[in-house]
Amino acid sequence: MLNLPLPADAFGDRFELSNLPLPRPPAGYAVQRLDTDQLLDRRTGALLPVRSPGLDALFDSFEAAYEAAGNWVRMHCQAGEEHHLAIVPAGYDALLERPILIYGVLCAHP
Repeated sequence: MLNLPLPADAFGDRFELSNLPLPRPPAGYAVQRLDTDQLLDRRTGALLPVRSPGLDALFDSFEAAYEAAGNWVRMHCQAGEEHHLAIVPAGYDALLERPILIYGVLCAHP
């Protein structure tokens, strides 16, 4: 369990959804595990594939997503840099009733 404080940019630079030129309308912030389609579920605190039934992955603010990501790191990582999490804008598909990764699967290393 990690007890060290995390830097402000531990999960990427802070951003406001309204300032981003996105190809799809955002519905909130999500915590994505890089190199995967997994998002942090708000209810369980687990990383789940984006197509998981009942996935609740949308946060209302960057700060709420940061807090949830920080809690996950403290519970699952020995070192802060090993988490491979990023806060990303996410959409929501009302027909499929699930979040949408606007940028798709992000790579940990470009």
